[in-house]
Amino acid sequence: MFFLKFRFAICVLFLTSSAYSQSDSSFVAVTSSENKLVFDLKYATSDNFLKAAVYDCSTCFLREEAAIALKKAATRAWKKYKLRLKLFDCYRPLAVQERMFALVPNPEYVADPKKGSIHNRGAAVDLTLIDENGIELDMGTSFDHFGVEAAHTYQNLTEIQKSNRKKLLSIMKSAGFKPLPSEWWHYNYGKSRKFSISNANLCATKEDLNKVDVN
Repeated sequence: MFFLKFRFAICVLFLTSSAYSQSDSSFVAVTSSENKLVFDLKYATSDNFLKAAVYDCSTCFLREEAAIALKKAATRAWKKYKLRLKLFDCYRPLAVQERMFALVPNPEYVADPKKGSIHNRGAAVDLTLIDENGIELDMGTSFDHFGVEAAHTYQNLTEIQKSNRKKLLSIMKSAGFKPLPSEWWHYNYGKSRKFSISNANLCATKEDLNKVDVN
């Protein structure tokens, strides 16, 4: 009996350490040498609902598979609509998730850190569309609007707002991303669950990471 309990304890320890990894070589830094992507990472600034900069840098980090899929989405946005993607958030360390949930403890809008979010796995993006002049398309609400108006099913929108949301949805789904029902800006890479939750501070090691350039 003692042996079985010991083996169980070791298994739990192994699973816990695997699920909440501190580093992972499959992360990459996303760049855009031809500005097909625009980076406006809100949590690297105080322009967010936390009212504080909680990232040490403004680099978008993702799992390599998700980054390649994002590149596909950016290419489609430009070729079909002459639009670009503007990124608000990518990978998010678990410690930041805990801080967010403490302020907004509603799992419909902020994932419970006990379970982790797809952002913590490096396989989710928050984004919008911008035109050739860099102007954001009207989506009906601002980024990180905590209300029913941000949901994909919300209908009290103008036809232009509905059309803009549909464009973003079409672009992201064509590249293998799935929408979060409660937030028009949030998309999860379709194979995200295979990645472990991470609390790594990738800003500290970003020069050592491989890059995926969206050009």
